[in-house]
Amino acid sequence: MKIAIVNGPNLNLVGKREKSIYGDQSLTEYLTDLKSKSTFELDLFQSNVEGELINFMQASDADAFVINAGGYSHSSIAIRDCIVALEKPTIEVHISNIAGRESFRHESMLSPVCIGCVFGFGLKGYDLALNFFSL
Repeated sequence: MKIAIVNGPNLNLVGKREKSIYGDQSLTEYLTDLKSKSTFELDLFQSNVEGELINFMQASDADAFVINAGGYSHSSIAIRDCIVALEKPTIEVHISNIAGRESFRHESMLSPVCIGCVFGFGLKGYDLALNFFSL
């Protein structure tokens, strides 16, 4: 099974920004290690540009997606529409517990169209999302 892990804006700064929230390990480092250990074929992508995230997902031959759309989770109808249109199982991940943060982060545009959501478990949230596909 091929799974694309799609990361949105500012996630390239994980390990450098707000370490009390996101930790000190870079997302690239973590996901590269996860990819080397995974039984799935993983395709990793990150962009700070909404349209690039959508273009990647539309062009992907992945069977499923794990997406951390960052701030776009709370505002992007376009990414939501992409998930719906592609009709592939998608799990939303957030490193932090978005329900325990600022009120504008409490509602995700993506959660209702994903098969599941993982929030607040740090980088391990990506592992948890992938574990679902092992069931």
